[in-house]
Amino acid sequence: MTLSAERTAGSVMNQRPIRRPDAANVKMMTRRGWWLVILNFLIPGSAQALAGNRRLGRLGLRLTLVMWVLVVIAALGALLWRTAALAVVTFRFTLPILAVLLAVYAVVWVILSIDTLRLVRVVRTRAPQRFFILLLGLILAAVQAVTGVFGVSTLITSSGFLNDNFSNAAPVVPPSDGYYNVLLLGADSGEGRDSLRYDSISVISINADTGAITITGVPRDLEHAPFSEGSPMLAEYPTRFEGHADPECGWTSGINQLTNAVAFCREDGGESLYPDAEKHDSLPEVEATKDAVEGLTGLEIPYYVSIDMQGFAALIDAVGGVTITVDERLPEGGGPAYDDQPAEEWATGWIEKGEQKMNGETALWYARSRYTTSDWDRMQRQRELQTAVLSQMTPQNLLTRLEEVADAGTAVLDTDVPRALVPTFLDLAVEARKQEMGSVELNPDMGVDQIEPDVALIQQMVHDALHPATEAPAE
Repeated sequence: MTLSAERTAGSVMNQRPIRRPDAANVKMMTRRGWWLVILNFLIPGSAQALAGNRRLGRLGLRLTLVMWVLVVIAALGALLWRTAALAVVTFRFTLPILAVLLAVYAVVWVILSIDTLRLVRVVRTRAPQRFFILLLGLILAAVQAVTGVFGVSTLITSSGFLNDNFSNAAPVVPPSDGYYNVLLLGADSGEGRDSLRYDSISVISINADTGAITITGVPRDLEHAPFSEGSPMLAEYPTRFEGHADPECGWTSGINQLTNAVAFCREDGGESLYPDAEKHDSLPEVEATKDAVEGLTGLEIPYYVSIDMQGFAALIDAVGGVTITVDERLPEGGGPAYDDQPAEEWATGWIEKGEQKMNGETALWYARSRYTTSDWDRMQRQRELQTAVLSQMTPQNLLTRLEEVADAGTAVLDTDVPRALVPTFLDLAVEARKQEMGSVELNPDMGVDQIEPDVALIQQMVHDALHPATEAPAE
């Protein structure tokens, strides 16, 4: 291009109404103002590239391009390579890096919006449209700022939740017989307890292919559980767990008494039995309970999740409450469990029959109530509660309540699930939502003796639930 042609092109560009407008043309200035404000919101940096500081505009456009590339990659990953995408997202440094990038982008976006209002020259636009142009520019700038703050907060909260709750030390164990098995413990650390015992014991079995979930409920007072092969507990209990009468520190044969037998009644707290427990983010009493439930069910259970029942109410409130269908009117409030004193004399409230939306406090009374009910009824209600909470963990609910859920989860949850398995579990959780949960209750109604359990029968029940027989196709 010749020098004369370059000068001509530059002259034409300088006469363009976007970059070199006629300030006296109110109609053109008004139209230009609308275009600049909207373009800046849709393509940050475009207003400066067209009408302002081109260097600032190029910065905005490059950052916008980076953001859109990341969004497209994330969308394609979610659609085509979900497990791999989740692995990248849950990598230790990914979320903090994304939070920094988003924070920088949000700040630049707001700066560009303010600069765009300068470029518009609102006083040169037509009244009353100048007021609406200014109002739209300020609203869009506020939307950008709020979006940036929300996004950064979400990324930081998610990163903190992963760092605080999942283990970086526990080994990754492949699925056993097609299932990931996780021991779910409801820890009852209520006032007046001299030791922490597990009020609720379950095994969550997750099908490694389909994500289908089956929950096996183990009664907390079930006695004489055997220990799995290779357990250090076999040295002291070669056939089955037994009670020990001692006024100073004793225990019964119930499976939830393992906390006393392993930790609280031993000077070393069980460290000699399970020397690697702490290193793998677990506890000796948890490992012993795993071994007992493994021996009882025949399942390999490498991981646990323990939830403090005293704080579980906060988690329920964090997910917005749970909806339960109540079969029997139950009292709220402390009082006698099994004597003849009418509940009307001590109840602080009632949980009525029918479908009820419960907050955390009410849900805990529902799960724990002993009035006119048995421990087996309580087991069933606890299972209902677990299922209801899991059903509330929708992506939409977690996104809108992430900070509350993360805070509640960090306060009440302990686990040795490896962080490296989180993407796999999240991927399976998506599939699990498409299917109904199965359950196995090891109670007398299912023919399970609570004092002398038939281990072979129990293991067959669990196997049949996880591997149901398929009907042969009709010929």
